Amino acid sequence: MSTDIRKGSHTVSRLTCHVVWVTKYRFKVLKGDVQKRCRELLIQIFEVEGIEILKGVVSSDHMHIEYVSKQNVSTILKSLKGRTSRKLQMEFPELQARYWG
Repeated sequence: MSTDIRKGSHTVSRLTCHVVWVTKYRFKVLKGDVQKRCRELLIQIFEVEGIEILKGVVSSDHMHIEYVSKQNVSTILKSLKGRTSRKLQMEFPELQARYWG
């Protein structure tokens, strides 16, 4: 954990974001190899973006991530959700069948 502390004349702060997002329709698709690969992808994407992960859990139907970043939360999540979804659906065709028929 880095010491990314901001100091003002009368304040000291360290802002973190705790984000939870769920799979579409809360289908329990993040199991076994899919769960492991999802975790790997999230770590890779955060490293590329230069974002420090404090905590993270990938469950069968949702993910929790706590991180420190100076970037906009919506921009980070758009990137994370889009990249992981696309790569997981390419690597695991059963996911594509589940969501797209």
